[in-house]
Amino acid sequence: MRQDTRLSRLLHVLLHMAQTDAPMTSQQIAGMLGSNAVVVRRIMAGLRDCGYVEAERGHGGGWRIIRRTDEITVLDVYRSLGSPDLFAFGFSNPRPSCLVEQSVNTTISSSIETATAAILEQFEALRLSQIEAEVKERMPKSKRSN
Repeated sequence: MRQDTRLSRLLHVLLHMAQTDAPMTSQQIAGMLGSNAVVVRRIMAGLRDCGYVEAERGHGGGWRIIRRTDEITVLDVYRSLGSPDLFAFGFSNPRPSCLVEQSVNTTISSSIETATAAILEQFEALRLSQIEAEVKERMPKSKRSN
């Protein structure tokens, strides 16, 4: 099963954007992510529509973060993707007539709802500035002051 890596990719891109005043082109971002510029534009559009980045066209243009990292949560970025399913589990029959399958669906559904709520609560509490601080901690001391 293929994993959805858009959230981690967008967080990665936003943190790089926060480190520079220069706009980043879709091509630059695609190169950084090993992706395609068209795919980059598609996922960046969600961030633009939510007011976290802007796009400048033409020579010298590109994507630029327009909010501070302490104003953006992981939940904000997740929602900019359209709030995709966090789990790949589903039901073979969402409205079964079999009592056993009804019980299985109810149990799985309840567990997924509980886990989803817990993850979204964590996403809401985590700001990009916190991840940015961890990045700085990982840097050698000689680069931290730059």
